[in-house]
Amino acid sequence: MERSVNSDVIQEIHTTSPCRQWRNWVGFWLLGLCNNFAYVVMLSAAQDILQKQQSHNATVCNSSLSTLEREDVKAANSSRYDCNPVSTAAVLLADILPTLLIKLSVPLLIHKVPYGVRVLLCVVMAAGSFLIVSFSSGVWMSLVGVIFASASSGFGELSFLSLTVFYSRDVLGGWGSGTGGAGVAGALLYAGLTQVGLSPQRTLLIMLTVPCAMLISYFFLLVPPPSFPQWKHGEMDVTVGSDERQRLMDGCYQEQEACGQESRYVPLTLADKFHIIKDLMPFICPLGLVYYAEYFINQGLMELLYFPEFFLSHAEQYRWYQTLYQVGVFVSRSSLCCVKIRKLWGLAGLQVVNALLLLLAVRYHFLPSAWLVFPIIFYEGLLGGTAYVNTFYFISKETEDRQREFAMAAASVGDSVGIALAGVTAFPVHRYFCSL
Repeated sequence: MERSVNSDVIQEIHTTSPCRQWRNWVGFWLLGLCNNFAYVVMLSAAQDILQKQQSHNATVCNSSLSTLEREDVKAANSSRYDCNPVSTAAVLLADILPTLLIKLSVPLLIHKVPYGVRVLLCVVMAAGSFLIVSFSSGVWMSLVGVIFASASSGFGELSFLSLTVFYSRDVLGGWGSGTGGAGVAGALLYAGLTQVGLSPQRTLLIMLTVPCAMLISYFFLLVPPPSFPQWKHGEMDVTVGSDERQRLMDGCYQEQEACGQESRYVPLTLADKFHIIKDLMPFICPLGLVYYAEYFINQGLMELLYFPEFFLSHAEQYRWYQTLYQVGVFVSRSSLCCVKIRKLWGLAGLQVVNALLLLLAVRYHFLPSAWLVFPIIFYEGLLGGTAYVNTFYFISKETEDRQREFAMAAASVGDSVGIALAGVTAFPVHRYFCSL
């Protein structure tokens, strides 16, 4: 009887698999979009509100500057690079540090939290970020809102990457494409709504629809496999055998005899998890290096790549750099169905070459126009997105079944470590060039 029921379940999955696979792919695409959306728009939204707050307190803020800060402002105003007094890396660190702390600590404990509860937490934190920043009455409130957005994005990323192991492996392509689309959609939507006359506050309130879309995508669009641990934590409720879960990952929905014998799920010990992290280093290290070079360009060099004779202003040049970067990320994160690249260290090396090239360009001004910078920035986005989706695809493909769920979450720390180190490095670089 047990075998008959199991066969009926597998046969049901097999007969409806095209529809289910399509729904799951679209569901993960929307989850990727919604998960990164608040993180993307929060920088510009918080900056708008902070500028409004600072305009009411300009005299107080100016009088409270330290001697060192006054020297920074003086150097920025006299620099040939048209620098801001404070590097954009400062905002980057405010955004990435909460995510980094979550990714370093949560993977060891997150298996105790059911997936349904994880999604609800992400939705609450994302909605809270929009509400807090839109109604903020002080700098500290805006920063709390940014932290909420960062925490929601970081917690959601490691949760949804772990979730992919319960579905066919092609949902990783949907997730990657959605996260890439969040950069383009978030920036364009925020800029468009504010451009037509809506205030930043009303724009952020409209964006509360995005966390609602995450709820709909997860609870109504995804079709989870049988015995999925929705409201009970995975180590006690994973009744699907490891080979059965492997069949789901590989799209194999035939009888048990065709795909292998069912084996029993054994929870990972703490020692197992540290051993898995050690084995993941060939994935984590190149991913971290790619993102280190990438965000060193974005937050340390991009604002210094200014061409006074170009027809775009400094702010417009910077916005186009960011836009082209996001388009490159979106294209490459959507490419997993077409091309797969296993040589992750090669991608890291190419991104480091990009960073060195632009560093020398900032120092020696051998690039005559922004037209030459635009394709380099687009190419930078292509490399970053390609490294991201291929890292998690090959982790999913090459790790053992019982390790895969934890491995997908743990490996997500690589990009955050690289981004944080890039933010720290960008400070002295910005100060050096702005002092010239």
